[in-house]
Amino acid sequence: MIRLGAERLARIVAVGAHCDDIAIGAGGTLLALCRARPGLRIDALVLSGGGSEREQEEQAALTAFCPGAELHLTVDKLPDGRLPVHWDEAKAAVEELRARTEPDLVLAPRTDDAHQDHRGLAQLVPTAFRDHLVLGYEIVKWDGDLGRMAAYQPLSPETAEEKVRLLQEHYPSQRHRPWYDREAFLGLARIRGIECHARYAEAFAVTKLTLDLGE
Repeated sequence: MIRLGAERLARIVAVGAHCDDIAIGAGGTLLALCRARPGLRIDALVLSGGGSEREQEEQAALTAFCPGAELHLTVDKLPDGRLPVHWDEAKAAVEELRARTEPDLVLAPRTDDAHQDHRGLAQLVPTAFRDHLVLGYEIVKWDGDLGRMAAYQPLSPETAEEKVRLLQEHYPSQRHRPWYDREAFLGLARIRGIECHARYAEAFAVTKLTLDLGE
C-alpha cells in the first residue's frame, strides 16, 4: 500500500457548500492533521449559511475540529440548493480564497457528488487550485451516491468517536435529520476502514495526482 505522508504540510484549504460539509466529510482527517502538525494554517470557505445560526455553529465546530491550528473561516451567503444559478458568485469566492493562500492540500467535495451544490463547488475548485493536491470528501445521504474511493486516512477509534461527538455537539440544527446520527457516521467510517486495513477511516476521491518518485 502506498502512503502519502504529511511531512511538508503547513497550509490546508477546506471548502464546503454548506456548514457541516467539511466536518462530516473530513472532520477526522482535520483532527489527525492538526494534532500531528501544531500551528497548521487552515483556510476554510463555506458558500452558504452566512449571517445565520449555522455560521455560528460552523465557527465553533471547525475550531474544535482544528485544535492548535491557525483557522481562518469565511462563510458566505449563497442560498442553499441554488449554487448553479449563483455560479459567478461561487467562482469569485473560490478565486478570492485562492488569492490569499498557497496550500499544500485542498479538501473539497467530490466531483461526482449527487448534490448540485457539492458537485458545483467540486467543479470550481480545480479551476482555481490548478497545481494542488485536491482530495474529494464524501457525504452520506439519501441519494445513494457513495462509490469506490482512491485515498484513505485511517482514524483511530478515539478520533472516530471524537468526530461523531463533535458533530453531535456543534450542529444542533441538523440533529432532526434522519441520516444525521452516530450509526451513519461510524458505519461509513468502519467500511472505509475495512478497505484500507484500519478500524476506521475517511475516504477521498482523487482526480489528478502528480508523483515525485525521482528522475
